[in-house]
Amino acid sequence: MTESVRHQCRVRVYIEDTDTGGIVYYVNYLKFMERARTELLRELGFEQQRIKQQGWLFVVHSLESRYRQPARLDDELLIKTGIQRQSRASLVFDQQLFRASDQRLLCEALVKVAMVDSETMKPVSIPPHLAQLLGRYQLATD
Repeated sequence: MTESVRHQCRVRVYIEDTDTGGIVYYVNYLKFMERARTELLRELGFEQQRIKQQGWLFVVHSLESRYRQPARLDDELLIKTGIQRQSRASLVFDQQLFRASDQRLLCEALVKVAMVDSETMKPVSIPPHLAQLLGRYQLATD
């Protein structure tokens, strides 16, 4: 996969992200990845409030994650996000979370999100202009 097409976002691990041993609690990796997806959309000019004002929402449909090594208190994390697949109403994000200091892969996930109508919660098509912008993060297939 081509690394150059991945969006990058950095976050810091704070005390509230960890357990009593100073290790990131597993669900917080998902929160970090959610922030990275939100920042990707923001970079494209689609802040969450703007999407909601248009009557749409992105909702997580499903995910698959693998935890490889723990992140710890005060680590700076680098989240790399690309799009594995894009369909009419959904995206599959391929996300990798690294410790910034040594580039060690800590966690990776495939996250499927669907665009839905904010009132009915039924799937709707991703607007063509947004789909086109998201295309810049489409990962090359082998």
